[in-house]
Amino acid sequence: MKRIISWNVNGIRACVKKGFLDYFNAMDADIFCIQESKLQEGQIDLNLEGYHQYWNYAEKKGYSGTAIFTKEEPISVLYGLGIEEHDTEGRVITLEYDDFYMVTVYTPNSKPELARLTYRMQWEDDFREYIKKLDEKKPVIICGDLNVAHNEIDLKNPKNNSKNPGFSDEERGKFTSFIGSGFIDTYRYFYPNKEGAYSWWSYRFKARENNAGWRIDYFCVSKRLQERLVGADIHSEVLGSDHCPVELKIQL
Repeated sequence: MKRIISWNVNGIRACVKKGFLDYFNAMDADIFCIQESKLQEGQIDLNLEGYHQYWNYAEKKGYSGTAIFTKEEPISVLYGLGIEEHDTEGRVITLEYDDFYMVTVYTPNSKPELARLTYRMQWEDDFREYIKKLDEKKPVIICGDLNVAHNEIDLKNPKNNSKNPGFSDEERGKFTSFIGSGFIDTYRYFYPNKEGAYSWWSYRFKARENNAGWRIDYFCVSKRLQERLVGADIHSEVLGSDHCPVELKIQL
């Protein structure tokens, strides 16, 4: 069984000062993915013994960025989607293994007033097509901050957020399309009706203290991996970021 962790760390340098390495070492994951690393090459030296490290940096300093730390060296590594418009922000890394692809993603935020929604919609279509092409070759595991709460159960105050970034009809519709194209939202596979299960909380209004959160961090897998799913978890007790880690256990 493999244990895979995904965490939007909201700045890896800040998160390291808040206990990231203690958590990383305690989890002993086979694959550990992060989003929103917020640094450039050479700005941190993480000593992760026993792990291969793969980083994708945004061109803009202190912005976005992803990384994967893995015990098993992959066959190949791809950075981005292969589309220039999307590939300046360090948002996607794909590792190829014998039996599957591992993809981590930090989906663009639509911004207040949905100012970046048009771009987000294009991103969603292009990302879905990218994943579907991978899925034609081998099953895919996708994890990361997808910046959308899919259904009303996935956030504390759905009525007040229907036109806000992360819960617009358009974004939710794209996630529905993604799942409908042959993938499983693993947390809802195990816990279809569980309420109060969130992975992100605003720093304002004591949101985390009151568990007024959103579930926007996911593990999604190709449907043909369904029989191999062992468990999914949200580690809301883990501090260090405005997001908490999410986990997938799977037989590979």
